[in-house]
Amino acid sequence: MKSSGRITVRLRPRGRGDALLGFEDGVLRARVSAPPTDGRANRALCKLIAAQVGVAPSRVSVVHGAKSRDKVVEVESVGADELAERLAG
Repeated sequence: MKSSGRITVRLRPRGRGDALLGFEDGVLRARVSAPPTDGRANRALCKLIAAQVGVAPSRVSVVHGAKSRDKVVEVESVGADELAERLAG
């Protein structure tokens, strides 16, 4: 069984559409159209990352920074190196 991978993300809520914008200084930049209320932006971010990595959205969670633009996101069953590779591509 693979371990979980974690990635640091800088999220911009209420953006024009949902997109992963690439890495800058080791931090994944992302934007979602959802507002940052009631965890909606976090859920949209998790769905976006899950789609890019190829896992179920339930395997992606924000483990730190739920109310901040800077977050740590964990993806279950994908190693850290593989996670960074899938998100970069």
